[in-house]
Parts: sequence; structure tokens; C-alpha cells
Amino acid sequence: MTRFVRSASLLFSGLFAGFLVCVLVLENSLRGYDAAVYTQTRLVELDSLDKLASATLIPALITTAVLVVRARGNNRRLVLVALVLLVVVFATTLAVNLPINSDQAAWSVQNPPSDWASVRDGWQVAHAIRTAAAVVAFGLLIVAGQRKSVGRSGRLGNAAVQAGVR
Repeated sequence: MTRFVRSASLLFSGLFAGFLVCVLVLENSLRGYDAAVYTQTRLVELDSLDKLASATLIPALITTAVLVVRARGNNRRLVLVALVLLVVVFATTLAVNLPINSDQAAWSVQNPPSDWASVRDGWQVAHAIRTAAAVVAFGLLIVAGQRKSVGRSGRLGNAAVQAGVR
């Protein structure tokens, strides 16, 4: 069961982190364009990308929380930090990105608001924070998956020495 949960946690957190990196690259590319291009692109993004974010972040949170309960030793700490980072992503999304998304969904390509650039900048800063947190969380889950817990590796090492394996 733990192997399945670890695999699911890695899958969903990796998909989510990769998705956020792609959006970060796209948003950075849009910085050189005017309000109409930015608005039209954001309206296209808002059509379905929130669904993809939910379909990857929510399972990542759930499976990582289960993994925290099942992990032992140093791995538990790594997985717990990963979970905290995913919660930061979720909180940032709820507090900053989703309210801006709601406002932007009502924007008009022909008549974007006069403060569109400052709204864009606020969204992009929050997005960069959540992207960094998601990528670090994914990295921690990879490291935790590659390591044996301290107690377990000590026992395995002693058994190998007793069996004459060097």
C-alpha cells in the first residue's frame, strides 16, 4: 500500500509542478505583449486550466498526507515538509490566484481594465511562489522515495554484515 501511495503522490505532485512550470513560462512570455493579447490569453487559460490544477493538486495533497502518516524516520520529515509546501501552494491559490482569476474571467479583450498590468504582476508573483513551492515539494518526495528510513537502513545494514555480505 505504501508503494502505491508513494507512487501516486509522486505522480500527482510531479504533474502539478510541471503544469505550474509550463504556466510560469507562458506567463513570462506574455510580459512583452499588450493588454489585449494578455487578456485574450488569460481568458483561454481560464477556460480549463483551473480544472487541471484541481485534478492534480487535490490528489497530490491527499496522497502526500497519507504518506506522512505511513512514512517513518527522516522520510517522514521530508514528506511532512513536502506536504506543508503543497498546503502553501493551496493557500496561495485560494488567497491570491483564484480571486484574480475570477476577476479576469469578466475582462473584455476589447476593453481590459486600466490596472491590468498591476493585476497581472500580482498574479504572476503569487504564481511564482506557488510554482517554487510545488517544485521543491516534488523534489523532496523524490528524495524521500529514494531513501530508506534511518531505523530500517540500520537493521538492513546489520543483517547484511551478519550474512557476510560486504
